[in-house]
Amino acid sequence: MLQEKEQFLKHEYIPLLRQLQAHQPGRWGKMDAQQMVEHMRDAFKVANGKIVLPLINTDPAVLEKARAFMLSEAPFRENTKMPLMPEEPRRHKYAGMEEAIEKLRPELEDVFTVYAADPQKVLVNPVFGDLNYEQQVHLLHKHAKHHLAQFGL
Repeated sequence: MLQEKEQFLKHEYIPLLRQLQAHQPGRWGKMDAQQMVEHMRDAFKVANGKIVLPLINTDPAVLEKARAFMLSEAPFRENTKMPLMPEEPRRHKYAGMEEAIEKLRPELEDVFTVYAADPQKVLVNPVFGDLNYEQQVHLLHKHAKHHLAQFGL
């Protein structure tokens, strides 16, 4: 299962993103396709340690429940709210979809590089707490699939 998720993220995810148009609306939510790509870039930067955010789920019971969901195969619900995201989507950071994808690519690759260099590395996810490599891959796969479904892919 881990290898399938790694392969998806490494080889299938970006070609799928290339099928989207920048201003394409999602089937739910407020982000357009480019805003989603830019959001996912930030998610990869949290997973590779370039963005460090504090843990927001400090109640042990809430954290345990969040982690149990995250580690399950259950998908995120449509319109799942991320507490650290603004109510309205951020404006496009990049000139177009191609640039947004090219900015996402090295952050995705760095997730694998960082953990290859230190397989015991654990990084904090603001919602789900300390995550090791396998947990990061699982979460990123789940998160990527959620947003691909949002745009009909």
